[in-house]
Amino acid sequence: MDETPLTQADILYRGSGLVAVNKPAGMPVHSSRILEDRPRTLLQMTRVHQGALMHAVHRLDRPVSGVNLFASDRDVLAQMSRKFEERRVKKCYLAVVRGWLAEDGVIDHPIRPPRDVRKPGAVARSAVTRFERIARIETAFPVTPYATSRYSLLALYPETGRRHQLRMHMKHISHHLVGDTTYGRGEHNQLFRERFNCSRLLLHAWSLEFAHPVSGQRVRIEAPLDACFRTVIERFSWQDAIAHR
Repeated sequence: MDETPLTQADILYRGSGLVAVNKPAGMPVHSSRILEDRPRTLLQMTRVHQGALMHAVHRLDRPVSGVNLFASDRDVLAQMSRKFEERRVKKCYLAVVRGWLAEDGVIDHPIRPPRDVRKPGAVARSAVTRFERIARIETAFPVTPYATSRYSLLALYPETGRRHQLRMHMKHISHHLVGDTTYGRGEHNQLFRERFNCSRLLLHAWSLEFAHPVSGQRVRIEAPLDACFRTVIERFSWQDAIAHR
């Protein structure tokens, strides 16, 4: 996990009370009682970099990288939080999953909260994810019991915001996210560690789109991939597929 101070290159957007940061994989957004290692958080680092009191508008899971939005103004924070709750923020994630999928589809499957935060009697809540296949590949690397292995590069669009939604949904349709040590498949995770020196969860918050709560102007924020994710994209020759999105 990268705990070096944020640089200006990490700041993806800044305007009228909002700051977007490219979150590194492995870094928590804010502290939690379940994090025993007490790591530095993205919220702390953003406050130091901006020299101001910042508030997380939303939170990416610790293993996920990409666009994370913060607010320095409580009114802007409240308005953006409502936009997320009312599904007026378009979220797009980039993901690598095992197997080949159809060109596009919808996963409509209720999910319960993750076990580490699940309260007794917790029920499953509605959860919807759209996906589009960007590219796919069949490699010569065997994964038992098969002589080859297949992977797909997806754009994922969560229409609800349940915790671990994308990871649970991909497991539900048996196209587990590569690098997912909670819901994924160990044999595929091992292949990527050994062949590509990549042990991270291959899920990246690629972009956010919304109307700015102050100006009303349409804002689109996109986060570049880190070196590990880029290595996989390049080894699979998926650069052009992404460039044409």
